[in-house]
Amino acid sequence: MISANWEIRRPLRFTPRRDAGMYGYERALAHGGFRRVAGVDEAGRGACAGPLVVAAVILDGLRIEGLADSKLLTPARREALYEQITAEAVWRVLVIPSAEIDRVGLHRSNITGMRRVLAALPERPSYVLSDGFGVPGLEVPSLPVIKGDRAVACIAAASVVAKVTRDRIMAEMHLTHPGYGFDVHKGYNTAEHMAALSLHGPCPEHRFSFSNVISRAGGGSRPLAGVGRSVRTGKNEKVGGDDER
Repeated sequence: MISANWEIRRPLRFTPRRDAGMYGYERALAHGGFRRVAGVDEAGRGACAGPLVVAAVILDGLRIEGLADSKLLTPARREALYEQITAEAVWRVLVIPSAEIDRVGLHRSNITGMRRVLAALPERPSYVLSDGFGVPGLEVPSLPVIKGDRAVACIAAASVVAKVTRDRIMAEMHLTHPGYGFDVHKGYNTAEHMAALSLHGPCPEHRFSFSNVISRAGGGSRPLAGVGRSVRTGKNEKVGGDDER
């Protein structure tokens, strides 16, 4: 028996051209019957401090003027787009703290975070477009798009929501840990951040699974907030990067 939903399950049989514009993928999917296309992206993957923030957005035909990869926008423009996206689109955001990244691992935190935020959407997407790499285990069709935050509108919208959310968190974190400059570099591996890390040592918001943090931690331990003792982390070491700012 053919399901009544067969029309919305037709596969995307071609990849839209890059010059089709930011809405090319969503137009092609809509022609295939996939109306609610969710874009998913993260902010903070390359940082060695602060959370990983994952966002999912369904535009469902909404056109947003000036939408682009969040990294290419000014802070003021990102804030304005964030307000429009969160007011008019369907969206959810998930914050994964540094301690969970250390416990689970960065890539696994990223993938499971994408699944979790997609599951939290108030409307079930009919198709998912992700930035860079695929998201296994979804119950709907999906497609990874290389540099998707520059090519696909819903992914770009998700990148804006994720980055603005994370930037606000890092600005608040600076008030609690003012010695590191979190409000400026947002936890990425800048020369200024590494100098402060060497001077003060890591704080509880740093990722102790990253080798550049462990090397400044005097033995690779994560301090517990509010106490003078520490707990040993695992061996899933990464090095923080300076991308995505």
